[in-house]
Amino acid sequence: MTAIKHALQRDIFTPNDERLLSIVNVCKAGKKKRNCFLCATVTTERPVQVNVVKVKKSDKGDFYKRQTAWALRDLAVVDAKDAVKENPEFDLHLDKVYKWVASSTAEKNTFISCIWKLNQRYLRKKIDFVNVSAQLLEELPKVAEESVPSGENQSVAGGDEEAVDEYQELNAREEQDIEIMMEGCEYAISNAEAFAEKLSRELQVLDGANIQSIMASEKQVNILMTLLDEALKEVDQIELKLSSYEEMLQSVKEQMDQISESNHLIHLSNTNNVKLLSEIEFLVNHMDLAKGHIKALHEGDLASSRGIEACTNAADALLQCMNVALRPGHDMLYAVKQQQQRFSDLREQFARRLASHLNNVFVQQFAQTLLQLYNRSYYLSVSGHDQSSTLAQHSIELTLPNHHPFHRDLLRYAKLMEWLKSTEYGKYEGLTKNYMDYLSRLYEREIKDFFEVAKIKMTGTTKEGKKFGLHGSSGKLTGSTSSLNKLSVQGSGNRRSQSSSLLDMGNMSASDLDVADRTKFDKIFEQVLSELEPLCLAEQDFISKFFKLQQHQSMGTTTNEAEEMDGGTLSRSHNSGVPQAISSEKDMIRQMMIKIFRCIEPELNNLIALGDKIDSFNSLYMLVKMSHHVWTAQNVDPASFLSTTLGNVLVTVKRNFDKCISNQIKQMEEVKISKKSKVGILTFVAEFEEFAALAESIFKNAERRGDLDKAYIKLIRSVFINVEKVANESQKTPRDVVMMENFHRIFATLSRLKISCLEAEKKEAKQKYTDHLQSYVIYSLGQPLEKLNHFFEGVEARVAQGIREEEVSYQLAFNKQELRKVIKEYPGKEVKKGLDNLYKKVDKHLCEEENLLQVVWHSMQDEFIRQYKHFEGLIARCYPGSGVTMEFTIQDILDYCSSIAQSH
Repeated sequence: MTAIKHALQRDIFTPNDERLLSIVNVCKAGKKKRNCFLCATVTTERPVQVNVVKVKKSDKGDFYKRQTAWALRDLAVVDAKDAVKENPEFDLHLDKVYKWVASSTAEKNTFISCIWKLNQRYLRKKIDFVNVSAQLLEELPKVAEESVPSGENQSVAGGDEEAVDEYQELNAREEQDIEIMMEGCEYAISNAEAFAEKLSRELQVLDGANIQSIMASEKQVNILMTLLDEALKEVDQIELKLSSYEEMLQSVKEQMDQISESNHLIHLSNTNNVKLLSEIEFLVNHMDLAKGHIKALHEGDLASSRGIEACTNAADALLQCMNVALRPGHDMLYAVKQQQQRFSDLREQFARRLASHLNNVFVQQFAQTLLQLYNRSYYLSVSGHDQSSTLAQHSIELTLPNHHPFHRDLLRYAKLMEWLKSTEYGKYEGLTKNYMDYLSRLYEREIKDFFEVAKIKMTGTTKEGKKFGLHGSSGKLTGSTSSLNKLSVQGSGNRRSQSSSLLDMGNMSASDLDVADRTKFDKIFEQVLSELEPLCLAEQDFISKFFKLQQHQSMGTTTNEAEEMDGGTLSRSHNSGVPQAISSEKDMIRQMMIKIFRCIEPELNNLIALGDKIDSFNSLYMLVKMSHHVWTAQNVDPASFLSTTLGNVLVTVKRNFDKCISNQIKQMEEVKISKKSKVGILTFVAEFEEFAALAESIFKNAERRGDLDKAYIKLIRSVFINVEKVANESQKTPRDVVMMENFHRIFATLSRLKISCLEAEKKEAKQKYTDHLQSYVIYSLGQPLEKLNHFFEGVEARVAQGIREEEVSYQLAFNKQELRKVIKEYPGKEVKKGLDNLYKKVDKHLCEEENLLQVVWHSMQDEFIRQYKHFEGLIARCYPGSGVTMEFTIQDILDYCSSIAQSH
């Protein structure tokens, strides 16, 4: 190993100015044994760098090469694996963990010991040694450490003896001194022995001089010792004086301690007094209610504005005193408990007085308004007895009483109601119930009277009103729902009356009602809705402000009462003092409105039933008006009472509208025609035109246009089906005439009204009208020239069988003689006579109201001329050169048709 070490020093490290201190032969753990050497080296130049170098022997020769080098400062951990047993394995934690196996345990221990010494010297113990025997980790000798200056390049003290024996490096100062001595002696290099002897003599001279100097200074040393003894005596005297001073200061210290303790107690007492004063001031400032406030709560005038303001301020001050956030321990004070009890009693007394006063206000307002209602009802009753006095009945205005003064007076108490809600919820809830009870009765009377006036205005005089089930002096609507179906109204003599009227709802024709009557109903119904809407909105706004329910927050408080509200769903159930929480204050507003206005929806339904009883077409007006008001209400608040109520009524109106359409379709299906008279325009076709015209005027720019379009589709399909049904059943009037006239009317109606959803039906009606007009014309024209038609049909049949046209004249039944014989039977006079008879027959078939006679006659003229030209063409092709022609010309036909039309 020594030879390898010298070889490595010579070949690898000396050229790099490095000195090899330790070496170990290793191989990697767990792999094939490819030996290499780990070397610990230091540089010869300052600053000294310590490295761990991996050296590998070349495979092609005996020389070595440097493979990897790591700085010793990068080494973090040295793991010897086992500190007790001998184990050649060890790990070095550099940039990663390197696992090595040494050739012997002794080499491993020597190498680790060298690394430890280098770490102690140059790295100030930065490397961790794990599982290393304590014997290897020996401290460097202190003498060596002290004798070697810091930062100088030197050998590792106590290190490798072999390295120390081989070489001992001089420091810079030693080198400088040696150089100076050698420069002073010429033969220092040439004669080393003489130089050494000279140095020995000089050393002896210096030693003698040192001894003489020491002996000469003995007298001075004795003088110094005497001075030191005197100084010690002075020190003893000073210590005695300091002891006496210390005893004196000790008594002063005890007095100062007593004064300090006394001052601490005084300061502590002052601090406690300040804190106590602060607590007392806090309680006095926050829990002391002014005498003026107490007097206002006991005796304040709740009827005047000034008294209400004083009571409001006092109630707010009381609430602040009661809700003050007490500091820890305050609630244990007797005075605080007493003051809180006083506040509670004051709160209960004022809450009781406030609730009693507001109940009295409710009663007074209710009594005054009810008296006005009785006076109004008496006037209505007196007017109703005079059945002939229409003016007296219509002089009553269709308006609802204004509650704004009532609301204005009560809103002065809004802040007090808020205080009552937060302090005495039971009394607040009781006031809410009383208000709803009074107002529900008041509004019920007002709304019923309002609707009675509306019914009277709709039905006209009281005498006419009896036809619709209105009885009594004030015109109340009585009777069951079934009475609506038994209604019968007589039409005036000058109006059209038909037995199978399509729109006859309750045996009353729609045409029996003037447009003015429908307009009057529309205005009355609109006024009813216009009066109800602001009434409900004003009451809802008042409830929100007066009862402080506008915050839309969930609430629930403890109370000992339970209420059930008839007509609504507002209820409070109690279980162990905890009420069932209402989902939100917004729901509470809606439930209060349902309780107060519980009569609106039934009254509206009764009014709708009456309007539908008067005229089924009123459902169109009501559907449009109600839809508009529902749409407006939902834009404001979709979940409000007004929106919900009008939405429910709208469902009823929509059902009546659907029922009207269904009844029309049913009556179409049940229509019967006379067997002895011509059919003409069917009643349901004419009345569909009337319905469509009215509906278009009502639903112009309406929100519910889609409902009307669906009704149109149902009605028009039923009209189409039933027109064909009646045409098939007609005995007096030809089927084509019935189809032609009615589909012409349908087409004209749809073209005039321009209903976009019925464009396809309009085209279908036109097609049916055209087809049946053509069919009727062809069928009718076959009779005036019957024999001629039969002759030429036979000619066409022969041609169709394959006989050439010019050879048809050789057929016995179709020769020229037979042709001349047939033509002679139809001279111009006979043709004119036949056309005249045809005109009379067509005139008998067609109805006057549709005015299609000239249209049909013109079509027949064109068809007759077409047939004439067809006959002339067959004669020219099948009988060429025969000179056979018809005995009348096209001009004769035109003259005949014109003279016949003019004569009739």
